[in-house]
Order: sequence, then structure tokens, then C-alpha cells
Amino acid sequence: MNRNPALYPFLVTLAAIALLSLMDGFMKSAALAVGAYSALVIRSAMSVSLVGPVWAWQGAKWPPRPALRLHLIRGVITSFMALTFFSALVYLPLAEAIALSFISPILALALAALVLKETIGGKTMLAAILGLVGVGVIVGGRIGQEAMSDEAALGVALVLFSAMLYAWNLILQRQQALVAKPVEIATFQSAISGLVLLLGAPFFLIMPSQAAEWRDIFLAALLGVSGSLMLAWAYARAEAQVLVPVEYTGFAWAALFGWLFFGETVELATIAGALLIIIGCWIAAPRKHTEQAATGVGADITGGP
Repeated sequence: MNRNPALYPFLVTLAAIALLSLMDGFMKSAALAVGAYSALVIRSAMSVSLVGPVWAWQGAKWPPRPALRLHLIRGVITSFMALTFFSALVYLPLAEAIALSFISPILALALAALVLKETIGGKTMLAAILGLVGVGVIVGGRIGQEAMSDEAALGVALVLFSAMLYAWNLILQRQQALVAKPVEIATFQSAISGLVLLLGAPFFLIMPSQAAEWRDIFLAALLGVSGSLMLAWAYARAEAQVLVPVEYTGFAWAALFGWLFFGETVELATIAGALLIIIGCWIAAPRKHTEQAATGVGADITGGP
């Protein structure tokens, strides 16, 4: 008899975060080869081809209007969220980009205060301050070593913009989870994001010319679908307060894969800044709510964020 019912969800979440961090590595490789835009368009098509049949096998019922509206809004948001994040990976080390993206939950609290008129408490303010200081430490570490290049500055700006979109995505994700099942969400999110991105195809789409490039994009799609469904399974079976801390292992996985694939090193400033942001998120996180949606880095299929 299993005396700890959260053990399996905990282990599944740990594995899912590893898969999604590995996905970021394959997407960075593909983005360096054909550009983030082209890699995302092709990955969206592959993701639909992977998860769409599962949705069809489950009945493929067309969602009601409220759910479809949320699918459309979130699909548009995640398309730009993913595009900016994976574009940033071209200019920044994996671990640094992931560390900066951790500020999303804190931004989501501020957005909830603006949109939902929620009261900002003292611990939320402290979390926001720690998060901003953490971002400052990471950016300052770059400036302290040498003048930040234009490409690095663009990468930081892209990650922070993606983090703001991801914060909005978190609020939509909570609403979406109440009206649709994970496979339906994954199918429509990949399809809608792909269609939005496809609008720029005549101007920006570059088809991969090497088998390795197709392999990287396919593996990214497979890892994204698998990781997202694993997170959905885990969060349906254990409290968020048990699983959310596991998601910050994404920083360690990103550091490992960045080193293995691209020879990237992790600066002390990046580690210190990531710790400050994580502490801020931990302070702000609710301890009693079990209905939170998964908020891991790269946790949704259309982009890693």
C-alpha cells in the first residue's frame, strides 16, 4: 500500500519538467538552425498531429462557445509567448533564460490585481521586490563582466516580454482548466497557435534542409506533448503546494542540458538571481489552494514557456 499518495505525482512532475527542459534544448538547436519562427510553426503542426488523434479517439466533441473563446484567446497569447521565448534562446544560455522566466508567477499576481481587482498583500509586495532584485542581479552579472552586447540585451528583453505574456497565460490557464479536458486544450492550443504563426509564413518561414533539424523539431514536439500531459495528470492527483516547488528544478535541468548541448556555463550571478526569484515565488504562492494549474517553465505545448 502506498502511504504517500503524492509520491507518484511528485515523480511524474519531476520527469515532466526534465522532458520540457530537454524540449527547450532541442528548440534552441532548431532555432539556431532555421530560426525560432520556423521551428515553432513546424512544431505546432507536429504537435497537432501527435495529440489530435488522441482527442479524436476520445470523441472529438466541438467545445462550447465559452471554452472555444478561451482556446482562441490563449492560443493567440501563447503563440507570441513562445515565439519571444524561443527567440531569446538564440541569444542567451538556457539556464539564464529559464531563470529570468521564473518571474512569471510574480507578474501573474500583479496582473490579477489589475484585471481581477484583487488586493495586493504585504507578502505579494515582498515577492515582487525579490523578483525584481533577482532579475537585476542576473542582468547586472552580465553588465559587471563586460558591456552587454546588443544581442544579449535583446535576449533579456524578449524573455521578460515572454514572461509577461506567460503571466497572462497563467490566468487564462486557470479558467480554461475549468471548462475543458487536457487533451482538448492541448489540441486547440497547438492548432490555434500554429494558425496564428502561419500568417507570417510567406515572409519568414524557412524549411529545414537537414535531417537533424527535422529530428530536433519532432523531438521537441513529442517532448512538449508528453510533458504537458504528464503535468496535467500529476496536478489532477496532488496538491499544487506539493508539486509547484518541483517545477523550479527546471533551472537545474536547463543548466545541465545547456552544458551538454551547447557548452554553456552558469554564472554565479545567474544562480543568485534565480534563487531570489524562486524565494519570491515561494513567499507569494498560496498554501491551501489545490486547484492551481501547472505553471512549469515550458509547461505548455506551444512553447515553453
